[in-house]
Amino acid sequence: MGVLKKLAGETAIYGLSTILARMINFFFVPIYTRILTVGEYGSYSEIMSYIAVLQVVLVLGLETGCFRFANKVDDPRKPFGTAFTTILGVSLIFFAAMCCFSDSLASAMGYAGYGKMIVYTGGILALDSITAILFARLRFLQKALKFAAFKTIKILSELGFNLLLFFVVPGYLASHPGSFLLEFIPATADFSYIIFAVFLSCVVCTILFIPDLLRMKVTFNRGLFRQMMAYSIPLMIAGLPGIVNESFDRILFRFFAPEGVVWRADLGEYQAAVKLAVIMNLFIQMFRYAAEPFFFARGKDKELLAQVMEYFTAFCILIFLGVTLYIDIIGLILGSDFRGALGTVPFMLISYMILGMLFNVSMWYKLSGETKYAISITLAGLAVTVAVNVAFMPLFSYWASVAAHVLSCLVMLLYSVWLGNRHYYIPYRWGIICRYIGAGLLLFGVSLLLQDMLGLQDRIIVKLAVNTVLLLAYMVYALKLGGGLARLASYRKK
Repeated sequence: MGVLKKLAGETAIYGLSTILARMINFFFVPIYTRILTVGEYGSYSEIMSYIAVLQVVLVLGLETGCFRFANKVDDPRKPFGTAFTTILGVSLIFFAAMCCFSDSLASAMGYAGYGKMIVYTGGILALDSITAILFARLRFLQKALKFAAFKTIKILSELGFNLLLFFVVPGYLASHPGSFLLEFIPATADFSYIIFAVFLSCVVCTILFIPDLLRMKVTFNRGLFRQMMAYSIPLMIAGLPGIVNESFDRILFRFFAPEGVVWRADLGEYQAAVKLAVIMNLFIQMFRYAAEPFFFARGKDKELLAQVMEYFTAFCILIFLGVTLYIDIIGLILGSDFRGALGTVPFMLISYMILGMLFNVSMWYKLSGETKYAISITLAGLAVTVAVNVAFMPLFSYWASVAAHVLSCLVMLLYSVWLGNRHYYIPYRWGIICRYIGAGLLLFGVSLLLQDMLGLQDRIIVKLAVNTVLLLAYMVYALKLGGGLARLASYRKK
């Protein structure tokens, strides 16, 4: 089996659970945007932003560190055992702190009376950090099906808990005012129900790993620990840009939203629109799961790495066009009060694509061991994110966040390419890559121009027909530019 075919197959398997998770998120978007108010959805988005950022910090970059050192030591179990012990200790300390200060933290954030929600948030972070190493171990052992099965069970349990909490529990609590459930959740459905459902699904996922834990050789090697931390901490810092670009603006809304604006409402509207760009993020996550071990195993074939980048970019542009050209239909997913920010979707799709390109390009410092450069790349992106949001959010609200997403990702990509050319050159064919991107943006522009010239705003069927022709035109162009299947077949023979 050709190496590219193997990568595609593993991407598909790893992506099954990720696809399901995003589909369920999509399934709940119309529910959340019709049951919750815009402000409540903003509150939910803010809490999840803290979770997203802290998840990266608490894992300490040791997922990738395990892959690196498992191929360098005599016993691959040692790196995973050392990483698991480290993360277990850090997570337990963090969870204990969240429990002790839950009420004061909730009050300080403007969520007085929601102390239990802070506890659930701590539980989510602790359990997800612990299971992250266990999932990484499954990836190293190439147990893609088991990985996907556990992820799927976690996702389905979250779905079940959400359905129970929003559609069954409120009625039950109304008829049973003394129920023990009131010790965990409020009587009326609100955003805290979502957090509780996520916490319960994390508990289910941890239970699934109990047999693996009983068989796992849990050890702690001090020398290996120091080496892994020296390698992994820069990667943890490097992992922050994507999460910060996606999450940090939600945190800043509280402090920098335009005067007179209900910041939670603005945040809720914006984050609902961002959900429509999730398909790009979905593909990147699928790709990352399979590509990271793939790149480590075949990092010497630089021409292959360059070709993967071309196919990746071509497919990202296909996703971009697929969403933007059919936004009139896709936008109906949102409740009517949440559609004011649909114009941000094309820009968010582009920012996610650039972030995916950054992942590809940044393999140079992971393969060469020069992870120290990850810090400077990250700082460059963070500087742009903070500067743009702080300077322009008081004037333009979430449009400042959108601009910060795109500019931050672009700065990091260009900086990483420049450093990579100096330290670990990979022969990317940037002319071909830019032609894919240029074709996609041109066709999107043509769609907007035809919409205005032909007055298609209210003629949805004709508009969708025209956009379908444009999408097919891109597919034909991309196949021709990429050499079609013949080019892929040449690599299968290698």
